[in-house]
Amino acid sequence: MTNETRSLGRSDVRVTPIGLGVMEFSGGGGLLGRAFPVMTQGEKSAIVQAALDGGMNWFDTAEMYGNGMSEKSLAAGLQAAGVSDDDVVIATKWFPFLRTAGSITKTIGDRLRYLTPYRIDLHQIHQPWSFASREAEMDAMADLVAAGKIRAVGVSNFNADQMRRAHAALAKRGLPLDSNQMLYNLLHRDIEANGVLAAAKELGITIIAYTPLASGALTGKYHADPALIEKKSFIWRRIVSKDVARSDALIAAMQEMAAAHGVTVAQVALNWTVNFHGETIVAIPAATKVSQAEQNAGAMHFRLTDAELARLDDLSRSPN
Repeated sequence: MTNETRSLGRSDVRVTPIGLGVMEFSGGGGLLGRAFPVMTQGEKSAIVQAALDGGMNWFDTAEMYGNGMSEKSLAAGLQAAGVSDDDVVIATKWFPFLRTAGSITKTIGDRLRYLTPYRIDLHQIHQPWSFASREAEMDAMADLVAAGKIRAVGVSNFNADQMRRAHAALAKRGLPLDSNQMLYNLLHRDIEANGVLAAAKELGITIIAYTPLASGALTGKYHADPALIEKKSFIWRRIVSKDVARSDALIAAMQEMAAAHGVTVAQVALNWTVNFHGETIVAIPAATKVSQAEQNAGAMHFRLTDAELARLDDLSRSPN
């Protein structure tokens, strides 16, 4: 499974089942950056190198991640690794809040400048919150494809109806909608019930799963040492403590599987996420340490059995 790549939607962009989400590279930059620790460029570059060494070929960033800081840090890390544009896939996003579709074309120059010398393979609408219609947004994206500034079009956090509407708008321009980035993991499976996953499979759209480890709840570390939860922020504690409390049986089964495969619980969780629904779902776990990037990449180098995938499916539907 080491060298496996999958088509991103119906595009000619090929990605590994797991990529690296680099929101954390925004630490110290802009409003969002306050939520993350500040890392040196050397630390960021080492994480990028570890991801590449582990077999990942793509990275996901965004305009709002530090107002370009994440994008610039990613580009610097890739340059430090000596990676050429043809060897890596870059996904970024336009932030739509209080904006119209015209902003998509106005801001693409910043995205390209911050990511230089790397191109934008996938450009995404970050949220369905703009003042523009879906049709206007997709027209702007199609114009960028026609101009050779991006290769593929995606969205993020779009419900099934919004996704279908975006897909139909692009189809009028002769283009597919290639991805929808959504929260998805063993403990948060809403897309299976709300029509998003079904629509994605029907239309050939790739789901990019963010927070695939449920903010650490699926690593098993908080089950092993609940005191670690108390060291986190109040909001984070409220979110994760509920996931930890309801997943004892699931984590126990994952520990058995991890031991059988010689991997970690987190790697079992990631492997399930990118394999249970065939090739429809890929994942972008984050990393703030080299060891985390190595672990994330290692989730691609083994395969849970069909029986194991099904067992985790059953347990995660009613974890305890």
